[in-house]
Amino acid sequence: MDTQQEVLALLDELLGLGGRTAEFARDTPLLGALPELDSMGVVALLGGLEERFGLVLADDEIEGAAFATVGTLTDFVAARLAA
Repeated sequence: MDTQQEVLALLDELLGLGGRTAEFARDTPLLGALPELDSMGVVALLGGLEERFGLVLADDEIEGAAFATVGTLTDFVAARLAA
């Protein structure tokens, strides 16, 4: 499984980005740069990450920095999968 591709697919699906994630790279900014990633988008994304990757995310392990870029979000997911 390519974690970044799965994260991008989830972003596209949950935020209704219409395929825009095909052009995203690791350094593509997310939080603050995508209007679709508002507070409700973050909640939907967290639920989607838990469902798609089988994660259980505690409130204290979620920081805004994880949503800064595609790379930071991918690394966040990869670290939780490795734990």
